[in-house]
Amino acid sequence: MSGRAQLMWHAAVTRYYFCPDHPMDPVRLALPRGLVGAFGLDRDMDVVAAKAAGESTLRLVHREDYVEAVRAASADPAAADASYGLGTMDDPAFAGMHEVSALIAGQSVGAAEAVWRGDALHAVNFAGGLHHAMPGGASGFCIYNDAALAIARLLELGAERVAYVDVDVHHGDGVQAAFWEDPRVLTISLHEHPRTLFPQTGWPEETGAQGAEGSAVNVALPAGTGDAGWLRAFHAVVPELVAEFRPQVLVTQHGADTHFEDPLAHLAVSLDAQRAVQVACHELAHEHADGRWIALGGGGYAVVDVVPRSWTHLVAVAAGRPIEPETVIPESWRQEVFARTRQLAPVRMTDGRWPVSWADWESGYDPADRLDQAIVATRRAVFPLRGLLA
Repeated sequence: MSGRAQLMWHAAVTRYYFCPDHPMDPVRLALPRGLVGAFGLDRDMDVVAAKAAGESTLRLVHREDYVEAVRAASADPAAADASYGLGTMDDPAFAGMHEVSALIAGQSVGAAEAVWRGDALHAVNFAGGLHHAMPGGASGFCIYNDAALAIARLLELGAERVAYVDVDVHHGDGVQAAFWEDPRVLTISLHEHPRTLFPQTGWPEETGAQGAEGSAVNVALPAGTGDAGWLRAFHAVVPELVAEFRPQVLVTQHGADTHFEDPLAHLAVSLDAQRAVQVACHELAHEHADGRWIALGGGGYAVVDVVPRSWTHLVAVAAGRPIEPETVIPESWRQEVFARTRQLAPVRMTDGRWPVSWADWESGYDPADRLDQAIVATRRAVFPLRGLLA
């Protein structure tokens, strides 16, 4: 197996552009790519442009009639069929929608193929992580579910156990739905509580279908959860489950919208805590999956201050050259940001909260604390189903 990592990147992914003023501004992909280059990380990994996902690949997850509806809307946006979630406020139809969505999916599928075949140990597609798309419909800014497609491709190639860890602020509902009945896939999602945020799913009681009980795990975090609570929840749930499951590949989704500056959600996590979870996922891959790690992007709508730094940290961790949080950002990139956005770019790769700390679950819990209540609810719902002590 090659020790080098792959960065999956095709410049045309920036054509994923719904309309002016939509939160999915393509600059949220262009700026991270520029910052990765400014730090020279692309010299430490292979930059690969995979082909778009074809019809047979898309149908590993998506229904044929839905793919045809996307194709039709892509050719004629005015005729988009809203019954498939297309042409809506969240998912406006746009010309070329099918082609660019399939291209993004292709980068994640290509990452899965490279890691499974041993061409790379780690692979990153920060344009991916579009975890809300359902088998038969678009949802939450997502047309094709590249994360689910990557996992489905791994299964097709012979993987028997794939773990998926989603730390986006929104529930990874589309990936959970795709593998709800499949015990070969363990889906773990940490997200803001469904009472206060889209898609209003991801309750701890959602644990998988009959025959796959305990294969879906949901940690519903109270609005306002910050670094210490977020990391406490992650470490109280994820490592023990991943260790028990023994995945052959770890797939992780790193939406940056848990950040306290994100305009679409209500958690209060810093860039430094996001980096800490990226490092933890990398370690889990080496401890339990022979290092096989596929890391995806996801949400994140503070497109200048947060998203580029968070995903550049992710790429750096995967490349084996993690960036110290206090590192000064290259002036060339800061000038690029101003030229593109007329906004001032951040100066350092930190929010000033490094090193982050949290109280380990083994040290005890407070039954009156809302965060601890959320952790207990998840552990009680899932851990016994997997033969673990809640």
